[in-house]
Amino acid sequence: MTSTIGSLQRQSALDPLDNRVLLCHALGVNRIALITQSERELTEDEAQRFAALVQRRLDGEPIAYIVGQREFFGLPFDVSNAVLIPRPDTELLVELTLERTPRNGRVLDMGTGSGAIAVAVAHTRPDADVTALDVSADALAVAQRNAASNHARVTFLQSDWYAALQGAAPFDVIASNPPYIASGDHHLSEGDLRFEPVGALTDHADGLSALRTIIAGAPPHLKPHGWLLMEHGYDQAEAVRALLTAAGYGEVQSWQDLAGIERVSGGQLPD
Repeated sequence: MTSTIGSLQRQSALDPLDNRVLLCHALGVNRIALITQSERELTEDEAQRFAALVQRRLDGEPIAYIVGQREFFGLPFDVSNAVLIPRPDTELLVELTLERTPRNGRVLDMGTGSGAIAVAVAHTRPDADVTALDVSADALAVAQRNAASNHARVTFLQSDWYAALQGAAPFDVIASNPPYIASGDHHLSEGDLRFEPVGALTDHADGLSALRTIIAGAPPHLKPHGWLLMEHGYDQAEAVRALLTAAGYGEVQSWQDLAGIERVSGGQLPD
């Protein structure tokens, strides 16, 4: 029995949005075509391709990995299981970074993953000198593709945190969305996180070890009055502010995401 585009939208075990995205991907069409071609019958190959995508989603695989792309800060980003899926919450970190980057300023993105933060900053501010690093060669390959496809000028380095920066000029802003989920947290075995690279999600410790490393190592790589900005877990803001204060940073504060959760904390290097 053949199926039409319209019938596959009406009869689905998936969320309607997920269903539309997968149908567009399987057929190679846009959302307008789903409306204008609603009576078109799928070929056997198309039907099998769509059924396979639906099954992957029913098995829990994230939509972004199935279609290989996710939008972030208004830009398309390629994603694979080598990188975290960019999330709307992280756009707050980009906005805070842009606000604190002076004309022709230097920005460092620590643990860049898909390159979302670095590429969004470089695309928005072509005058900025943006560097991004990650310990994963596979992640850097994805990030470099995203910089190229979005015409963003970013310098990429393979580095275990600050290791590859010896001799580099200091930065006006260091931004990072590091692994911050504590080892054993139940979220790691739920939803999309089951499919994402575990080393980009958890520090295999108390959730603060990567943040401690970034805070302790930043001063030699920041200009006077430069900012360190870090995304963290929904319940970590107070602990991160305490770490920043103890390390001697000034103007220590946290910022709320759209859900009202303190999602980013940061501080300014004194003279």
